[in-house]
Amino acid sequence: MQHTKGLIGTPQNRVDGRAKVTGQAKYAAEFDTPDLTYGIVISSSIAKGRIASIDASAALAVPGVLNVFTHENRPRTALLDRSFRDEVAPPGSPFRPLYDAEVKYSGQPVALVVAEAFEIAAYAASLVEVAYTVETHMTDLDISRREAYLPPKKRSGVNPPPSPTGDPEGAYAQAPVKVQGEYRIAIEHHNPMEPFASTVVYEQDGTLTIHDKTQGAQNSQGYVSNVFGLSKDQVRVISPFVGGAFGVGLRPQYQLFLAVLAALELKRSVRVVLTRDQMFTLGYRPQAIQTISLGANPDGTLQSIIHDAVQVTSTFEDYQESIVNWSNLLYHCDNVKLTYQLAQVDTYTPCDMRAPGAATGVTALETAMDELAYAAGIDPIALRLKNYTETDEPDKKSFSSKELRACYQLGAERFGWSRRNPEPRSMREGRELVGWGMATGVWEAMMAKTAARAVLTRDGRLEVSCATADIGTGTYTILTQIAAETTGLRMEDVTTKIGDSSLPRSPVEGGSWTAASAGTAVQTACQSLREQLFKLARQMDASPLANASFEQATFADGEIHLTNDASARVTFAAAMQAGGVEQVEADGKSGPSLMDAARYAGYTHSAIFAEVRVDEELGIVRVTRIVNAVAAGTILNPKTARSQIMGGVVFGIGMALEEESMLDHNLGRFMNHNFGEYHVPVNADIYDIDVIFVSEHEDKLNPMGIKGVGEIGIVGTAAAIGNAIYHATGKRIREYPITLDKLLG
Repeated sequence: MQHTKGLIGTPQNRVDGRAKVTGQAKYAAEFDTPDLTYGIVISSSIAKGRIASIDASAALAVPGVLNVFTHENRPRTALLDRSFRDEVAPPGSPFRPLYDAEVKYSGQPVALVVAEAFEIAAYAASLVEVAYTVETHMTDLDISRREAYLPPKKRSGVNPPPSPTGDPEGAYAQAPVKVQGEYRIAIEHHNPMEPFASTVVYEQDGTLTIHDKTQGAQNSQGYVSNVFGLSKDQVRVISPFVGGAFGVGLRPQYQLFLAVLAALELKRSVRVVLTRDQMFTLGYRPQAIQTISLGANPDGTLQSIIHDAVQVTSTFEDYQESIVNWSNLLYHCDNVKLTYQLAQVDTYTPCDMRAPGAATGVTALETAMDELAYAAGIDPIALRLKNYTETDEPDKKSFSSKELRACYQLGAERFGWSRRNPEPRSMREGRELVGWGMATGVWEAMMAKTAARAVLTRDGRLEVSCATADIGTGTYTILTQIAAETTGLRMEDVTTKIGDSSLPRSPVEGGSWTAASAGTAVQTACQSLREQLFKLARQMDASPLANASFEQATFADGEIHLTNDASARVTFAAAMQAGGVEQVEADGKSGPSLMDAARYAGYTHSAIFAEVRVDEELGIVRVTRIVNAVAAGTILNPKTARSQIMGGVVFGIGMALEEESMLDHNLGRFMNHNFGEYHVPVNADIYDIDVIFVSEHEDKLNPMGIKGVGEIGIVGTAAAIGNAIYHATGKRIREYPITLDKLLG
């Protein structure tokens, strides 16, 4: 059996691109419905304490105001912790909006004003008076780390650090070359373009159709069903387009709860949209303080790795990441000790943010490795090659595939690394110091259980569907490519439907597993559909395929023909007409192979090279060149995949130089809660980004050899920039972001 070649692996335009640039693509707050009402969230002004009183009388007196929901009058729903848990909830007690008078963090929703018009609701919200009893809060990690603890329960999908091996402390003490440092990563907020919004359409039969900004329509559906005691048939969540998410959309956010609560109570459709300020009351990449000690022989051979991390979590949930595990994964060493602890602060629970754990842990590790290279007088690439490993040492598994050596080689060649003068402050151009740095990137290549459906109609149109999401990554496009190539149709003849809880089962879109998971499910469904078509074609009267086997057939251009005789052919339409069917339907499933998972470790790898130019007098840093060489198995669409790596690199530039959510510990509140003061890279900050996809044969993780590329672009990028800044200036900054005050200081 063969099928049309030439789509998978080729650069194709986004099939949803025209809808997005012309405004036809609708987002959660853009779906209109008759008699829609509007909700405005009132946020707490204190970080910890209790609500002493809420006076909503003035707001309720405003014509057009329907209700002001508070903990005092909310419907009696969701009293049990378990009913609030969602698909990716960490251990602990999930936050329950309007549950009682307790205030757990600054910006917590304390009331919802619902009115006939948005402007009326906003005005009425300004009239609600809330009085508080204030309690002492704690948001400072430097203080709360004194009571850091090991998480008592493991978070699903997050492996705790492996047990120590050898004698790490003794080996470090005896190592001829050693470095030790404390590395700090600031809190970062996701800041997607689209704010969180939910439009809850209350149907006449009491069912709900919800347009939600989410990375998992079925996750939001399950959450609403559990919280409000509804059946899955009574709740449909639709989210065809997501204006960015980066992990913050993995969990249902509080506007969804509030909008549903109001809709059910008022028996009206309700829309709730969060402000940009309120977006800073949601999850974030947690602050982390890491200490790394590396000991090595004079030739750079690692003798000891000690990596400790403490990270913030909320007072009510134990959010966890794999931060330190990467240090024993990237490099061979016989003496390793990795520890990870949590420290509670009075903020909302952190959440996954692009490459959670790796973006934090690898940044510190790769900065320390650069320091070791200078201490040993060894080229940074040579040091990494000296300690290269072919196995996942903690789990004693071989890698399913690993072309990291080729990443180093091809990236270095493209960047011109051989021309680098290793001496700090040795390269300059005019008033700017020039620095070159590099780092390694790594991320998991995962797969999750996913289902898909394929339906072919007699007019030659194919529809494939899956409940997964597209947060801007190109999911629509790659699923269309896979379906078209597998069935032998043009991409124009394929429609992909996703982002709807009524579609075949899919987990949340995250972890870089969507391409492998949903892609394999779609391919499997289309393969099953092909078999049905072939059976119909063989059963036709005087069929030219009557005596052929499935393996002898090629599917191309909407027809089936013998591979060795193109004249022996049957069109899809003719086969379906002869079989008396208007459409052919097939389901497909995908999931990780338990046997292969037990034998192999799957990861994407990268090598990042950065050039910076630092104004010697002002300390202003420009990242003028990035070369990122990535080994990620089969690249389904080089065009959309390149965009993903570029987006990750831009994320890394922000992490390295700009992004920092600043807490006023006196108030317990994020102070730079807007785009004017929370700095993210803009066009003027971005120069040349060169992406190389290194050829990598992968045949163990999934049938198409797919490894996701959504996260790998950010991992190691901040470290490469920090290392380049050291090379340019001779100043080693271990606290990210590296702002000019740190350089000038």
